[in-house]
Amino acid sequence: MKINAPILLTLFRIFLIPFFIIVFYMNTDWSPVVAALIFLVASVTDWIDGFLARKLNQTTKFGAFLDPVADKILVTIALVLIAEQFHSWLVTIPVALMIAREIIISALREWMAEQGARNVVRVSRAGKAKTALQMICITTLLCRSGIMMTSIGMVALYASTTLTIYSMYGYLKSARGSLANQE
Repeated sequence: MKINAPILLTLFRIFLIPFFIIVFYMNTDWSPVVAALIFLVASVTDWIDGFLARKLNQTTKFGAFLDPVADKILVTIALVLIAEQFHSWLVTIPVALMIAREIIISALREWMAEQGARNVVRVSRAGKAKTALQMICITTLLCRSGIMMTSIGMVALYASTTLTIYSMYGYLKSARGSLANQE
């Protein structure tokens, strides 16, 4: 297995996760902002590693496997921490919907790949918009820095949840022919 710059960035994203969790739980004035910054840096490396992989023609099977795994781990942990932080059904329900969607779509992609139809469930524009909005939501809610940031984060939480459901519907609709033709 060849390790290239995009894979190193993905591994760096995974490396940041324990530090993100530790800082989140630190009881200091600066820990919410630093946790949000760690999450933001990790999120930006996701975009950079994909850009570099395409630009430098360094896409690999291992990278194609590892990148979404790193993303799902980072986002799921961040969402769970946010649900714990707010301790409210108003946050927990959208978080649960987002996590459930990630599991459903990951399973769908795996199943479609086994059927030789992986490209049927390619990342959509709605999926990309959901991810961008999710990053804004998570970053602002992690900051815990006043009513303005929390309000922006809550609006982004509900908007990204709406896009989560919409994009999941689109993926399932794209795959319905394959799903319906199984015995």
